[in-house]
Amino acid sequence: MRVAYDSRAKGDPRGIGRYVRCILEGLQQTAEAGDTITETHHPRGSQVFHSPWLDGAQLRCPCAAVVTIHDLVNLKGHAEYLRSGMRFRLRYLAVQRAERVIVPSEVVAGDVRERLDIDGERIKVIPEAAAASMYPRGEDEIAAVRARYGLPERYLLWVGSMLHPERRKRVAELAQAPRAMPLVLVGPARQWAHELPDVTLTGQVSDDELAALYSGAQALVFPSDEEGFGLPPVEALACGTPVVACDAPTLREVLGPRATFVPRGDMAGLLEAGVAAARPAPAPLQWSWRDAAGATWSVYAAAAAAHTQPASTRRVPRLPRGVF
Repeated sequence: MRVAYDSRAKGDPRGIGRYVRCILEGLQQTAEAGDTITETHHPRGSQVFHSPWLDGAQLRCPCAAVVTIHDLVNLKGHAEYLRSGMRFRLRYLAVQRAERVIVPSEVVAGDVRERLDIDGERIKVIPEAAAASMYPRGEDEIAAVRARYGLPERYLLWVGSMLHPERRKRVAELAQAPRAMPLVLVGPARQWAHELPDVTLTGQVSDDELAALYSGAQALVFPSDEEGFGLPPVEALACGTPVVACDAPTLREVLGPRATFVPRGDMAGLLEAGVAAARPAPAPLQWSWRDAAGATWSVYAAAAAAHTQPASTRRVPRLPRGVF
């Protein structure tokens, strides 16, 4: 099978970039004889085109189209994204025309069915995973990363992107809540994040540094109201670090009994639970990026088969809800 893979987002410092890189590596490792995967956003001559991010979805794709949707926050909370409404509308029309749509959780699958009017048989849930570099690090690595960023011996950790002050992430509220332990925020940040009170910002770090920061933390605190998957908690568990999260539906689906949950919006309770978290952390999820890649190859095969169906048998999609 000849697959064109739009890898333009693999340098993105957010979770989308992690997904694009890790699933590509898994696809390359699990390709069978005769399978090829080419990094390009020009799919002509391919049997399948996979856009692993919304912005790569094509309205008029010359072959079977597969699109990964990580979440629908820009539809569900569209007031924050009005300036990009037309762009999102066109991209979602392209998603509706795709032969198959990959999502990371059942919660997102439900959102896609409801808001994009896509039949359930065209949607495939393929969870994400911790990268191979996410494993418990030794005391020497932990001590080195603490010294590098001036961290205390005990600290609470938050990991994510601070490029935009997304309300659903609740980072500002977390920083302003009373706490009994230092809070370290890891991830790319803009000026607004540097104005948060009494926190340590590391900026973007390497995977090895991130694994050491996870390993040395008292707990990962994750205050989001809504997530498409929630990769940092999965990475934290892979590094042997307890996870405390607000009780968002997707996080409950992905983490189950492996995390301690507090009511959404309870920042003080979240931080208290983080301080009280005990090691050893629960066992990490066993799902890997190779597993995800194997499931993705199966989606490619289904998409290629669906593309051969007569156009008259395909549904005409309605306009996505929430863009305007």
